[in-house]
Amino acid sequence: MQGTIEAPEGVLKITKIDCHYQVKVPQGKESAAERALSVFEKGCPVAQTLKGAIQFEHTWELESY
Repeated sequence: MQGTIEAPEGVLKITKIDCHYQVKVPQGKESAAERALSVFEKGCPVAQTLKGAIQFEHTWELESY
């Protein structure tokens, strides 16, 4: 996770959060994990609370076991 801090009106604030996930999933469940990761922000209370105030960027790597 990495944040970007800027001062657009002369006051420091977090404007962007980049989240990178490394996810281990059972073999054969990769597509289900991709689907869940692609929509989880809609159900995340933190992301929904900060929506419009902070830009989120989500990336991930899947590893099968």
